Amino acid sequence: MEKKFHPGTLCVQAGWQPKKGEPRVLPIYQSTTFKYDNSEQMARLFDLKDEGYFYTRLQNPTNDAVAAKIAALEGGVAAMLTASGQAASFYAVFNICEAGDHFISSNTIYGGTYNLFGVTMKKMGITCTFVDPDATDEEIEAAFRPNTKCFFGETISNPGGHVFDIERFARMAHKHGVPLIVDNTFATPIHCRPFEWGADIVTHSTTKYMDGHACAVGGCIVDSGRFDWMAHADKFPGLCAPDESYHGLAYAKAFGPKAYITKATAQLMRDLGSIQSPENAFLLNLGLESLHLRMRQHVANAQQVAEYLQSDPRVAWISYAGLPNDKYHALAQKYLPQGGCGVIAFGLKGSREEAIRFMDHLKMIAIVTHVADARTCVLHPASHTHRQLSDEQLREAGVAPDLIRLSVGIEDVEDILADIRQALDSM
Repeated sequence: MEKKFHPGTLCVQAGWQPKKGEPRVLPIYQSTTFKYDNSEQMARLFDLKDEGYFYTRLQNPTNDAVAAKIAALEGGVAAMLTASGQAASFYAVFNICEAGDHFISSNTIYGGTYNLFGVTMKKMGITCTFVDPDATDEEIEAAFRPNTKCFFGETISNPGGHVFDIERFARMAHKHGVPLIVDNTFATPIHCRPFEWGADIVTHSTTKYMDGHACAVGGCIVDSGRFDWMAHADKFPGLCAPDESYHGLAYAKAFGPKAYITKATAQLMRDLGSIQSPENAFLLNLGLESLHLRMRQHVANAQQVAEYLQSDPRVAWISYAGLPNDKYHALAQKYLPQGGCGVIAFGLKGSREEAIRFMDHLKMIAIVTHVADARTCVLHPASHTHRQLSDEQLREAGVAPDLIRLSVGIEDVEDILADIRQALDSM
């Protein structure tokens, strides 16, 4: 199916292929455990010699069907659902890093991920160097160390809207023998498939556009299956050396292209347990079935809103790669030819408090922590999602203290524009 159909068809059809007499709609396998006829059958599952289900903390049929759909959409060989996007980002890096290791990340990533990488994982003995993705190759190359294990970036940064030059960073990562991990949450595989540009692993906060309705928190990791772990066996012992917790099994040798996801499932999910619930996976699947339609409307609406904001004299600046004069427009034309997403970053003239006043005057558009669902919403990152960062750290992360993050939904665009106008007029 993955090779025959377009993304819209995969959104609807991939993952769950019912056999004769089975439910047409993906069922919710709301069970913690699964029955077998004899002890040997169960033992082979625990030894990873057979495929199957024995405990939902590791795998579940509902989750696996949805993960297979996302893998098909991204063009990957395997995927694993997690309880949240944060868990996906953590697992994606931790699957190949351990105490004493180092990795590199773009500094424009989501504030929660920035804190995870720069503070929490540092406590685990894993250090991260943040780099400006607009820096020169020489400046970024200087961040690599002998113990560097991966490079991380976001296709479209949250909240700044910067477009990540995937091909460029894949080239640099591979030059140093490490994989490129790309968070593709905002673009979704409908508008960008990072594997086609050299990325090795993709993550998602499925809570956003994939779910699309703000119903269920979740995440996903997808592996391209193309990174040659054994070619860098000394750098990745967790994948290439025997795992004593599985009788000396070496994932890269035993599972080939699916080694990375197998290890993430059999080892990290086994021990850390951030599994997505089957019911949340079911809700995610409902969202995925309309993803290709919603993304089209998000982008169409956001383009009109961005053009209006750019023309309003009360707006000091705007960042939206769909605008021809935007700094990242050329990269967007390359990686996002059908449009990026519905998230716009902008600032108002005057003091930082103007952002708060503007948001408080909105009527239909809601102030919420969330982003990228069907309803238009707004947030001031410096006051909310990034409030743990100082103004200096905000700027280092590519987030202006006056930045307003507007997530344009799929309502009638005239109603969205009318609410923005009246809020600006009311100030």
